[in-house]
Amino acid sequence: MGKTIVQKIFQAHTSGDTPVEPERIIWLGLDVRTARDFAGANVVQNYRAHYGDTPVADQDRTFFTFDLVVPPNNIPYANNQQICRVWARAQDVKVYDVDAGIGSHVAIEEGLAYPGSTFVGTDSHLNILGAIGSFGQGMGDQDIAFAFKTGKTWFEVPPTMKVIVTGDLPAPCTARDLTLAVMGRLGSKGALGRAIEFYGPAIEALDLPGRITLASQVTEMGGIIGFIPPSEEILAYARQRSGRADFIDIVADPDAVYVETVEIDVTGLEPLIACPPNPANVVPVREVAGKRIDSVFLGSCTNGRFEDFAAVAEIVKGQRIASWVMASVVPATRTVFEQMLRSGVLATLFDAGFIISNPGCGGCASGHLGMTGVGQVNISTSNRNFPGKQGAGDTYLASPATAAWSALKGEITVPE
Repeated sequence: MGKTIVQKIFQAHTSGDTPVEPERIIWLGLDVRTARDFAGANVVQNYRAHYGDTPVADQDRTFFTFDLVVPPNNIPYANNQQICRVWARAQDVKVYDVDAGIGSHVAIEEGLAYPGSTFVGTDSHLNILGAIGSFGQGMGDQDIAFAFKTGKTWFEVPPTMKVIVTGDLPAPCTARDLTLAVMGRLGSKGALGRAIEFYGPAIEALDLPGRITLASQVTEMGGIIGFIPPSEEILAYARQRSGRADFIDIVADPDAVYVETVEIDVTGLEPLIACPPNPANVVPVREVAGKRIDSVFLGSCTNGRFEDFAAVAEIVKGQRIASWVMASVVPATRTVFEQMLRSGVLATLFDAGFIISNPGCGGCASGHLGMTGVGQVNISTSNRNFPGKQGAGDTYLASPATAAWSALKGEITVPE
C-alpha cells in the first residue's frame, strides 16, 4: 500500500520496523524543536522541574523564537523573554530575539525547516511549514520540554485527505482568496484531525508567499497540517537556505490512500472575505461592500511577506488612505522589513498614511499592535477573527488587495 506525504516523512523519522499507518502512535524523531516568548518560560519551568540542569538533546537543533509581543510592552512578557534568554545562555542554545520576526517564517528563511524535516514548537501555526513540504506542529509546554530533552515526541499518525483545486485563479483574486475559498468549503471542522495534500494548477502556480498563506489557514480548518508538494523553485530555495540537498522523497505514492478527496473549482472566483465571528464565515466581498471601517491590519504569518506589502504599495501609491482609518503594517521578519526599506515599498506605505511597525506577529497577538475597541470595524490579513482575538471590535479577514482598497475608500471595497 502506498504512502501519503505525512507517512513518508514520519517513516523517515521513526526507528525500527514500526509501520507508519493512520491512527497508529509512533515515536517521532525531531529535526528542530523550539519555544516562543509565549509559553517559553513555562517550557523552561517544566524542563527544570523534570530534568534539572541536564543538557538538551542537541544544542544545534534547539531554539527560542520571540515574535508575539516584541519588543515587550508589558512586564509579564518582558519577564518571560528574559527567563528564556538566561536559560538559553546556560544551555548554549540560540535565541532569535525580538528583532527577528515570526518564528515559522524565520525557520523557512534560515533553512531550519526544509522539505521532509520535522519541526515542533509552542506556536499553533507551525504547520505553516507544510508550505515547503516540512512537517511542523505546535505542542504544549510539557511536550516541548520533553522534546528539548530527548529530541523526539510521540505522535498519532493522521489520516490524509486530498484537496484538488481545479481551474486557474482569475484576477484580481490572490492566494488569500483561494485560501478563503478552501476555508469556506471545508469550514472549521472539515479537516479535523487530518493532514491535507493540496493539488491542482492553481496550487502549483503559487509562489512561496502564496503557499505560506494557504498553509497558514489549515489550523482554522481543524487540520493537523497542509502539504503543498514543493516545486523546483521551492526546492532550490530550500537547498540554498538550508545548505542541504539530501531531502527525502516527499511526493505521495500513486496508490496512497486518502480518507476523502475534495474538489474546489476556482474558475470565475471573485474576491472573498471572512466575516465575524469566525474564519469559516466566508462570503464574496461584494456582499458586505460599503460597510464603513475604522482600521486595517496588514501582516501576520498569513500575509506578512514582502510580496504582500508590495502589492498593497502598488495599489495605494500616490494616494492617501481615508482620514478616519488607522492602518498598521507589521512585516513578518527582519528580512522582509529590509526588503521593504530598500525597495521603497516602506516609503510608499508611509506616504499613504500607514503606521509601520517592527517585525513580529502584530495584531494577531492579543495585546499588541492592531487591537480594536468596542464597535470598531477592522479589516485584517491575519488568520483568525474570533471574538477578542484582535480586540473587542469586529474583524473581517481579507486579502492584502481587499484591505488596501478598503483603506483608501474607508469602507469594505471590492478590489479593482
